[in-house]
Amino acid sequence: MTSTTTTTDATTEPPSYPMPRAARCPFDPSPDLMAEQAASPLTRVTLWDGSTPWLVTRYAEQKALLGDPRVSSDVDRPGFPLSAPRDPGSRGGVGFILMDDPEHARLRRMVTAPFATKKVAALRPAIQRIVDDLIDEMLAGPKPVDLVQAFALPVPSLVICELLGVPYTDHEFFQQNSNVLVSLTPTPKERGEAVRRLTDYLHDLIGTKLHRPADDLLTGLAERVRAGEITQLEAAQIGVLLLVAGHETTANMIALGTLALLEHPEQLARLRDTGDETLAASAVEELLRYLNITHGGRRRVATEDIEVGDVTIRAGEGIVLPNEIANRDETMFPDAATLDLSRDARRHVAFGFGVHQCLGQGLARVELKVVYSTLYRRIPSLRLATDLDSLSFKTEGVVYGVHELPVTW
Repeated sequence: MTSTTTTTDATTEPPSYPMPRAARCPFDPSPDLMAEQAASPLTRVTLWDGSTPWLVTRYAEQKALLGDPRVSSDVDRPGFPLSAPRDPGSRGGVGFILMDDPEHARLRRMVTAPFATKKVAALRPAIQRIVDDLIDEMLAGPKPVDLVQAFALPVPSLVICELLGVPYTDHEFFQQNSNVLVSLTPTPKERGEAVRRLTDYLHDLIGTKLHRPADDLLTGLAERVRAGEITQLEAAQIGVLLLVAGHETTANMIALGTLALLEHPEQLARLRDTGDETLAASAVEELLRYLNITHGGRRRVATEDIEVGDVTIRAGEGIVLPNEIANRDETMFPDAATLDLSRDARRHVAFGFGVHQCLGQGLARVELKVVYSTLYRRIPSLRLATDLDSLSFKTEGVVYGVHELPVTW
């Protein structure tokens, strides 16, 4: 016999989620979230709409549930724990990310090949050129400079534009609309309009690829449209997903990772001075574990009753899985609050787990490895041009980072 008892007293309302980070500890998860992890692997929380899904706080339970076929990513299922209100007039969603198999697998397979390990590795020289060119521009320009706008955002934007076949000259348009999608402050109508603008943009671009094919991912989708395997709208929605995800998370990881290293100078010195490719790869994994850019937890809903320890998650109940707390689980990562670039952190869940594990993780790793092994070597005296307390952090959305990062040298 199972129990649904949790650390939350049945007579009190479960705590609100998301839980605020401590202002003076911008790299750490919320202290309230840490307290919930210490108390129990599962507890109830209250979301913006008054719903009370399960919060999964520990690594083992998160990984088990992310790999469980009885856990759904379908946002249209009753009980799905939405992070914000939806626009009722929205046409469709953003690609396959909020779908279940077999439809999820069918659409995802259409764009898997460009993200295969060998394909991504072949992009490294081009990524290196992009990184070096942007550093050259920074070195030739005035100081201080906002590293977000001058470097962190252009690197992944240029890369994903090249991969997809999207003109980088349109980057202000898609970055502005992308910012609306990853923020929780716009109204449902504003988010819906941003989705429609991006979808229409990609729809037109895929139409162009049908008549003027090129060597890029959108042309590949256009060929599937021509073959009748997918509609042009579905292809456009996949394009929106890849365009937004392809630059938002990596851009914030570059900036926040740089800030973390500047605040841990002994770790930065090791990375900058050794020139060890193995350490650079290790640094990427440890920073992904330590920082966690995706904010607000992965959202799921149970399709059947699932027993987790002495708790039963009932069919139709929502599940929230915040990866930042799983990656600070001491049972998996001893001394988890310490940034240690030599740690073997490869088992982190920054990219998720199971069938919905991030498609672009290989590309993100290559981009970050090039950045972390180049930026600090080429600008060895890089430092903050302000103090940590003056920085503004992105706590208002589903992607965490800094709004601006003034640096000098």
